[in-house]
Amino acid sequence: MSPLLTQRSTRRDCLRMGAASCVAAALPLRAAEAPSFGAIDLDWVDKSRQRPVPVRLYLPRAASPAQPASELPLVVFSHGIGGTRRSFSWLGEHFASHGVASLHLQHVGSDRQIWSGNPLTVVGRLQQAAQEGEAIARALDLRFALDTLLGGDFGLLVDRRRLVAAGHSYGANTTLLACGARVESQGRLVDLQDSRLCAAIVLSSPPFYGQAAPRKVLGSVAVPSLHITSTEDIIRIPGYYSGWQDRVDVYDAIGSPRKWLVVYEGGAHNMLSDRILAAGDPLNLQKKAATQTLVLAFLRQVFEGADGSLARWQRQNAAVLHRYAESRT
Repeated sequence: MSPLLTQRSTRRDCLRMGAASCVAAALPLRAAEAPSFGAIDLDWVDKSRQRPVPVRLYLPRAASPAQPASELPLVVFSHGIGGTRRSFSWLGEHFASHGVASLHLQHVGSDRQIWSGNPLTVVGRLQQAAQEGEAIARALDLRFALDTLLGGDFGLLVDRRRLVAAGHSYGANTTLLACGARVESQGRLVDLQDSRLCAAIVLSSPPFYGQAAPRKVLGSVAVPSLHITSTEDIIRIPGYYSGWQDRVDVYDAIGSPRKWLVVYEGGAHNMLSDRILAAGDPLNLQKKAATQTLVLAFLRQVFEGADGSLARWQRQNAAVLHRYAESRT
């Protein structure tokens, strides 16, 4: 785990040393112990909405805005309900260790604050966070964060032709909205698509609750997408139930013919969270490792074409798979 830069140190040190030195300052001095990534916390505020958008940026160790030739793919990651910018650190670290920048958002209207306060009212806070206004705000968080990153020094590191949205659960919904899903609000279609995004990684996506049939909502998603779920991927909260077949229905409804579905055998809705053994499944670590190689194979498929990475991944991980599907018609 690498030392982190807070926004305070980032602002002070970048003014003094420049952004390139700031990235280097996040890393240990001894090469033998240096991790292959650095992580930086940034506390941004979208002034137009008066909404904080904290982020954590994972970068490959050698990344430096002083070397614009080293343009990196970028994944923008959206956490599920009750998460933070530190959620899915194992995935952000893995991306950065393999040459992909990863920007992890924190959505202040549906983040960890839900778990604070009176435990008797937590269900109400969950239900409030799942309302339409917050769903839209999350997609706007993603757009703002991407605008801010690309407009600053760190934007010099990013290949703007290789921008990918990713998210888990509620964050998967956010990802799909940013990639072209269209929902109806007050009799009007809401289009929050960010045309800069070229692919989507969708982890355990619920359906768009209260909306039209999935095909009507998701048929407009035209970018390549990777969908990951498991046979015990079930959401249960008072007044709401969603089984793993809903994740398959989301996959089926996506309009793009370039889409892939992975269903692991066993594993709860939070199987891929940062907890080491979420839900007590001893195979979770194996499935996380499989997911790490899977997302990189997917990016290679999207960016480089048919190189066989996904087919190899399927063969190598058959022991933990319930189903694998690919649509490329």
